[in-house]
Amino acid sequence: MAGRSESGVSERLRRFQERFEPVVTRAVLLGIFVTGLTAQVVPAVGDALEGKAYLGGALLSLVGYVLYDTLKDLTSSVRAPSRTLVNSSRLGSFVSDAFRARKVEISFLGYTGETLFNELYHRLEDLLDNAGPTRRVTVRMLVPDFGQPMIVPSKVGDDGAPVDDADFRERLERRCREYDEMLTVLAERLNAAGLVRVESEYRLYPGIPRDKICIFNREQVLHGLYDLSARRSLLANGSEYYDPKGYTTDLTVSSREGTAAADTALSTWNRHFDNLWALAARPRWRPGTAA
Repeated sequence: MAGRSESGVSERLRRFQERFEPVVTRAVLLGIFVTGLTAQVVPAVGDALEGKAYLGGALLSLVGYVLYDTLKDLTSSVRAPSRTLVNSSRLGSFVSDAFRARKVEISFLGYTGETLFNELYHRLEDLLDNAGPTRRVTVRMLVPDFGQPMIVPSKVGDDGAPVDDADFRERLERRCREYDEMLTVLAERLNAAGLVRVESEYRLYPGIPRDKICIFNREQVLHGLYDLSARRSLLANGSEYYDPKGYTTDLTVSSREGTAAADTALSTWNRHFDNLWALAARPRWRPGTAA
């Protein structure tokens, strides 16, 4: 408790310094300039200060004032994007913040998307009663192609090596299919109501679920790595499986701050996901998709 209290005091002091340091520094430099210039022009002031190099000092302080402003702007322009570490269990707050916008866009790449789905579904349900400012919602979910042999998820072999298990993959595919169908039905209800236009779609990428990526309104990117060594047992057959736990995955948050570095980072993430989405296959379970 004492540690958290000290951390809170330190954070307040840091914010106080960030807020008032530029103002105080500029005021001091400008004060030196004005005083020096006045001493040069008004003899009485110069005599009182008992100095003779007032103009030089005044000009020097003015240069310092200008350089300080320039350095502050330069520091701001090269500052790295804001990065904070959060747990996947806190995705609900990011979903709620995203829905404060008129146009909402949520993109996901990962395992089954269960954690995000739960938060997203309830937030979309709320739009039926109160749409708020939201007028358009786009949801893109990229999950592994569980129709292909995989080393994760898989059964744990006797020697610890992964053993592909088609039944387990099919079980995960059914889960994703249910999420996709539930979001699609809810989107149709919202579209029929006429207040909000909602589009929701699942697509498949090849390979194992290594990265977990959530992008909110193209302004915030949450990225983490699944624990590929995580195991769990199924009571039905007593076997153990390599099955990443998305709910416990820590995510690094990158947010747009209006700086060049932040804008570049966010643009790179968005472009990366857009390219993956364009190349991804449509699931076999979606209507109109060839088997």
